[in-house]
Amino acid sequence: MRKFNIRKVLDGLTAGSSSASQQQQQQQQHPPGNREPEIQETLQSEHFQLCKTVRHGFPYQPSALAFDPVQKILAVGTQTGALRLFGRPGVECYCQHDSGAAVIQLQFLINEGALVSALADDTLHLWNLRQKRPAILHSLKFCRERVTFCHLPFQSKWLYVGTERGNIHIVNVESFTLSGYVVMWNKAIELSSKSHPGPVVHISDNPMDEGKLLIGFESGTVVLWDLKSKKADYRYTYDEAIHSVAWHHEGKQFICSHSDGTLTIWNVRSPTKPVQTITPHGKQLKDGKKPEPCKPILKVEFKTTRSGEPFIILSGGLSYDTVGRRPCLTVMHGKSTAVLEMDYSIVDFLTLCETPYPNDFQEPYAVVVLLEKDLVLIDLAQNGYPIFENPYPLSIHESPVTCCEYFADCPVDLIPALYSVGARQKRQGYSKKEWPINGGNWGLGAQSYPEIIITGHADGSLKFWDASAITLQVLYKLKTSKVFEKSRNKDERPNTDIVDEDPYAIQIISWCPESRMLCIAGVSAHVIIYRFSKQEVVTEVIPMLEVRLLYEINDVETPEGEQAPPLPTPGGGSNPQPIPPQSHPSTSSSSSDGLRDNVPCLKVKNSPLKQSPGYQTELVIQLVWVGGEPPQQITSLAVNSSYGLVVFGNCNGIAMVDYLQKAVLLNLGTIELYGSNDPHRREPRSPRKSRQPSGGVLFVTSCMCGLSSLYSESMKKLRSSFLTGLCDISEGTVVPEDRCKSPTSGSSSPHNSDDEQKMNNFIEKAKMSRKLSLPTDLKPDLDVKDNSFSRSRSSSVTSIDKESREAISALHFCETFTRKTDSSPSPCLWVGTTLGTVLVIALNLPPGGEQRLLQPVIVSPSGTILRLKGAILRMAFLDTTGCLIPPAYEPWREHNVPEEKDEKEKLKKRRPVSVSPSSSQEISENQYAVICSEKQAKVISLPTQNCAYKQNITETSFVLRGDIVALSNSICLACFCANGHIMTFSLPSLRPLLDVYYLPLTNMRIARTFCFTNNGQALYLVSPTEIQRLTYSQETCENLQEMLGELFTPVETPEAPNRGFFKGLFGGGAQSLDREELFGESSSGKASRSLAQHIPGPGGIEGVKGAASGVVGELARARLALDERGQKLGDLEERTAAMLSSADAFSKHAHEMMLKYKDKKWYQF
Repeated sequence: MRKFNIRKVLDGLTAGSSSASQQQQQQQQHPPGNREPEIQETLQSEHFQLCKTVRHGFPYQPSALAFDPVQKILAVGTQTGALRLFGRPGVECYCQHDSGAAVIQLQFLINEGALVSALADDTLHLWNLRQKRPAILHSLKFCRERVTFCHLPFQSKWLYVGTERGNIHIVNVESFTLSGYVVMWNKAIELSSKSHPGPVVHISDNPMDEGKLLIGFESGTVVLWDLKSKKADYRYTYDEAIHSVAWHHEGKQFICSHSDGTLTIWNVRSPTKPVQTITPHGKQLKDGKKPEPCKPILKVEFKTTRSGEPFIILSGGLSYDTVGRRPCLTVMHGKSTAVLEMDYSIVDFLTLCETPYPNDFQEPYAVVVLLEKDLVLIDLAQNGYPIFENPYPLSIHESPVTCCEYFADCPVDLIPALYSVGARQKRQGYSKKEWPINGGNWGLGAQSYPEIIITGHADGSLKFWDASAITLQVLYKLKTSKVFEKSRNKDERPNTDIVDEDPYAIQIISWCPESRMLCIAGVSAHVIIYRFSKQEVVTEVIPMLEVRLLYEINDVETPEGEQAPPLPTPGGGSNPQPIPPQSHPSTSSSSSDGLRDNVPCLKVKNSPLKQSPGYQTELVIQLVWVGGEPPQQITSLAVNSSYGLVVFGNCNGIAMVDYLQKAVLLNLGTIELYGSNDPHRREPRSPRKSRQPSGGVLFVTSCMCGLSSLYSESMKKLRSSFLTGLCDISEGTVVPEDRCKSPTSGSSSPHNSDDEQKMNNFIEKAKMSRKLSLPTDLKPDLDVKDNSFSRSRSSSVTSIDKESREAISALHFCETFTRKTDSSPSPCLWVGTTLGTVLVIALNLPPGGEQRLLQPVIVSPSGTILRLKGAILRMAFLDTTGCLIPPAYEPWREHNVPEEKDEKEKLKKRRPVSVSPSSSQEISENQYAVICSEKQAKVISLPTQNCAYKQNITETSFVLRGDIVALSNSICLACFCANGHIMTFSLPSLRPLLDVYYLPLTNMRIARTFCFTNNGQALYLVSPTEIQRLTYSQETCENLQEMLGELFTPVETPEAPNRGFFKGLFGGGAQSLDREELFGESSSGKASRSLAQHIPGPGGIEGVKGAASGVVGELARARLALDERGQKLGDLEERTAAMLSSADAFSKHAHEMMLKYKDKKWYQF
C-alpha cells in the first residue's frame, strides 16, 4: 500500500498560492495556458526619449519681418508668438515665445548674433542667436504703456521704444533696463496744439546726425527731436494719417506714406509744406484738382544708388475703383513705375541693400515681401524684376493638406528617381542669381538613411518631399485630377453635387516604396492606381472600373410590406471584366423610379491623356450611386504589387480589384464577410426604394488610416467609460456630417464657434476621418451652419441602420497562416473593422508570367475571426524570432519599355520578393500577428490563433494612430492617444517602454496627419502651413544638437563709408553722438520702477548648456562645471570671511560690554 505524504500536499498548496499572485500580475500581458517560446527583446526604456526636432513650412499667420544685412539671416514673427529664422537653404530655426502673444516688430542687432522682438502684450525680448537653439536672454514688460514701434540704430546699444501714448522710452539692450531719458509727447508737439498726436508709428535717427531723432505720430505730425538739447527742432504737419516714414541717405530729405494713398517728400529744413506730393496710383485730373483719394500706402522705403535714380518702393495705395485687384507692390525708379501683383495680402516687406550703414548709398538689390501665405524675393537688378526661386519648403499649404504619410529608410534609388522626374516640372522665368539669404552653416548630419514624406491635398494633388537629415525639399508633384473631366460651369455638375468643394481631395495614401506602386482614395469615393515610369506615354483610353457597393440590413422595428429581392451575388472574379474602349458611363443614368443609379461622382476623361514621366494612371475605380443613394466615402485602402491587387472598404463593405486583369474580384457587405458567424445577427436586405428622413444621424469616419466610418449608438455606449474621463468634453451635441461632403467645406474651425459648442462637438469630430476633416483654418469665412444636416442632399440612413453599421478600418496583405489547421503560410488579406473584428480572406493566386494575366485570382473568406476592444487601426506580422515580416512586393521595373526576353525571365521578374522567412520555415515554426485597436493591442500566435500577449493601451481615451516601426535593429509598437500621450511597446511581449504626455488633441488636423515611421521618427501638421517633426529615439535626441545648423557665423562688419577730404575738413560728414553720456544713469537718472519690469531669460547658462554637444560639448560642460565650482568656492570663501568678521565684531562688542558693566553693582542695571 502506497504511503500518503501530507507534507508534499501542503508544500504544493503553498507553492500554488504564492505563484497565484504572480500569475495574476502577468495575466494581462501573457494570458495563462499559452506557452510561447521566449523571444529575446533588445529594446529597453533607455532607448526612448521624446523631443521635437524641426519645423518645416511657411510660418502660420505671419506678422513681422526683419533682416540682418551682414549675417544674411531673415526672421519672421507670427500672430501666435512663433519666431522663424532662415539662413541658407537647409538652415532654419523655430522658436516660440511662451506667452503666445503676437509679434508686432523684430529688430536685429546687426552682426551681433542677437534679435529683439516686440510683442502685442507689451513685452520686449532679447534673443541670443549664437547658439543652435536660440534662447531669450532678457525680457522687459511695460506695465503702463502699450508698445507700438521700436528702432535700434546700427551699432548702438540703445533701443528707442515708442508707445500708444505718444512717448518714447530708451532701453539699454545690454542690461535690458530703461534709461531715465524720456521723450514726452506733449513736449514734442506744438504747445498750441489742442489734440493728442496719436500713437508713435515711426522712429529713426537722421543718417547724418545721430543726435536728431525723427518721430512720426499717427495723426500726421512728424517731429525732428534734438536729443542733446531735449527739444523739437522742426515740426511737420499733414492732414492725413501717417503709416510709415523713410530717410534719404544724405539726411536732408525724408518721405512719408499716408492713409489717402499719397506720398509726401519733405526737406528737413522746410517744415511748412512738403517739397513734393505724389499719388502713385491716383488718377490725375486735367483741371489741376487734387487726385482722387486711394487706399492707404502701408509702407514706403527710399533707397539710393550711386549710378542712377533712387528707388521708392511701397505697398498699398491702389485706387478704390480697382475692386477685386490683387495686392500690389509698387517699385518707382526714375520715371518708370512697376506694379507687381501678389497672390496674397502683403504683411510686410524689406529692401535688401549692399551696406548696413544708413548714411551711405544703399544700392538695393532685392526686395523680400512677406505675404499672408507666401514669401517672395524680387530681383531689383534685372529688367522686369523677376522673382528668385524660393529654396525653402514653404509650399506645403499650396492647397490645404488633407493627409500625409512618412517613410524612413526607403530604397536608396528612390529619391534620385523622384527628383529626376520632378526636375522637369520646374517653372521657368526665375532670376538667374543665387538666393541672397545665405547666412549660417549646415549641421553635421549623422543620419544617412533616405526619408520621404508624401502630402495629399484638397485639390487632388500629391507632393513627394525629401525629408532626409532633418531637411525638407520638394521632389515631385502629382495631379490626380488630370484623369477627370473639369466642369466648366456650375450647371455641368450633376454628379459631384454631393461634394460642394474639392471633389478630388485625397483621403488615403497607400504606397509601396520598393515597387513604387501608388494608390490613392479620394473624397468622391474614387480610387486611382499609379505605376512609376521614366518614359512619357499617351493613354488612349483611361482604364476604368465602376463598383456598386451598397449593403444594408433589415429594419427590425419597421419591416417593409413586401419582401425585396436579395442583392445580386458579389462578383467572384472567375470572369475578369474587360474594359470596352468607351466604357465611361452617361451622367444621366437613373433607375426606373427616377432615382440616380449606377452613376459615379466624377466623370473620367474620354480623350487621350498625355502622361509625363513619373506616376502614370494604371486604373481608375469609382463607387457609384445606387437607387438614389450616394457612395459612401472610403475608409481604408491597401495595394500589393506582388499579388497585383488593390482592396478598399467603407461602411457598406469591401471590394477587391485585380489591377493587372482590370477585374473586380470581391464585392461584399461587411456582414457577408462573417457568413454564419456574425456576432450581431444581422440580415442582409436590398437597398431602399424611397428616401427617408435622416434627422439626428451621426456620421463618423475613421480617425486614422481607418477608424470608424459610422459609429453606431452601441459604439457610443461602449466608449462612454473613457469619454467621461475627458471632463471638458461632453457627447451632448453632435455635429452631423454629410456623407460625401467636401473635406474643406464641412467642418468648422475652432474660431468659428464659441468654446462650449466647440468642446461639445469635439470628441465626435475626433472620431471622424482624419482624411475627411480638411483644414478649414485656411478658409476662415466658413459658417458653422455649413455643418448642419440640412445641407446634405444624400443622407438617408436611419438610426436603426446606424446601429449595425460596421466600417472597414484596416487592411493588410500578407503571407501567413489563414486557419488554425494550416501547415504552411499562404497569401491572404487581413481585414479589421470598426467593431473590433479581424477577418481573414484567403487568396489563391495563379502562377506568374502570362498565366497571371489569364487565370483568375480566387478569393474566399477563411472563416477566421478574431476580436479586440475598439476599432482596428493597424496589423503586422512577426516571424518566429520576433522580426517583422514585410508584405511581399515586386521590384520596380520600367513597364513602358518593350521586352524581348524569353518566358522564363519574364516569370522570374513576376516572382514576388519577400523578406519573410516563411518560405524556408519548418512546419513547426510559427508566426505572430500584431493587432492594434484604438483601445488595446494583442499579439496572436499563428497558426494556433492563441493570444500570446495583450496590453490595454488606454482606458480613458482612445488611440488615434498606431504603427509598428523599426528602431535600433528591433521593432516596437508606437501609439498616439487622443489624450496627448505618446506610448511605445516592445514586440512581441507588449512591455510598456515609453509613456509621455506630449500634445492633447486640440485640432482635427493633428489626428488626421500624425504618423510614426522607422528609426524613431514621427510628424504631424502643427498648423495649416507647417509640419512639426519629432523623435522618440534617445540616439537621435543625443545627435540632434550636431545635426542642427548654425545661425550665427563670424563675419567682419563692412567698413564705414569714407567721409572724403572736404567733408572731413569742413565737418560735412555724419555726426556721431555719445549716447552713453546722454542716456546713462549718471546724466539721465533712473527710470520709474513701475513703468517696466525686467525679467531675466533662460538663455544664459542654460542656453550654453543646450548648445554644448559632442567633444566640444564635453569640454564646454567641463568648463561650465569648473566655472560653477569656482563660483561656489568663491561664494564659500566670501561667506567664511563674512563669518570671521562677524565673529570678530561679536568678540569686540562682548569685550566692550564686559568693560562697561564690570564695576557696576547689581542694583545699578
